[in-house]
Amino acid sequence: MRLLYVDDDRINTMLFEETCRLSRELEVRSADCGEYAIELASEFRPDVLVIDLHLPDTDGYELLARLRGIDGLDKAPAFLCSADVPEALAEPAARAGFTGCWPKPVQLRDILADLERLRRPV
Repeated sequence: MRLLYVDDDRINTMLFEETCRLSRELEVRSADCGEYAIELASEFRPDVLVIDLHLPDTDGYELLARLRGIDGLDKAPAFLCSADVPEALAEPAARAGFTGCWPKPVQLRDILADLERLRRPV
């Protein structure tokens, strides 16, 4: 499964990439801003989008809307990844089209559980 991770914090990006390396089924590419995420998504064609809420050139909601305009990403599952209070983000994230929210620091078991649900819908 191909994931695009967008976060301007290098430490968070390294933690996410290392966490995903524990699962051999995940291929991760990372971007540190919205513009690079758009460019990378066009080439990489991710299966899942993971987007930080606070980016230097946009926010996660706006970036998701822009990524949805790329051919093949209009229905890609997307997760908002933020250190903000997850309960406060759930409703606005769902309205913006996010599948769910992952709190930082990310937890491998949460990521894998959500990705498994995507593979085997109820």
